[in-house]
Amino acid sequence: QVQLVESGGGLVQAGGSLRLSCAASGRTFRSYVVGWFRQAPGKEREFVAAVDWSGGDTAYADSVKGRFTISGDNAKNTVYLQMNSLKPEDTAVYVCAAVRGAGSNWYSSRGYDYWGQGTQVTVSA
Repeated sequence: QVQLVESGGGLVQAGGSLRLSCAASGRTFRSYVVGWFRQAPGKEREFVAAVDWSGGDTAYADSVKGRFTISGDNAKNTVYLQMNSLKPEDTAVYVCAAVRGAGSNWYSSRGYDYWGQGTQVTVSA
């Protein structure tokens, strides 16, 4: 069992930056795929980014490519989502998720077994 705790959300103006953190307890992230999803009011949860902790491969939604970067810190057992050039349409609750092994589908929420509670990101125009 792995517990996930997100932090780093907040209110930022358009064009600004935030860095979200997803800390794991109970298990190391080694041999897990860790992903970030987001859900805006009235919309479905959507994939943002993911990283294969063991292999280092990453994946991004087209809407965030070139602006967001996912990375991990082995020593802190934490995954980060660096978000730059934020837009109002990035406003959502951001949630991290994890699945042991290579994962079956990084882009779908059904591909993950463990979920955090989420952190709110609000981007003002």
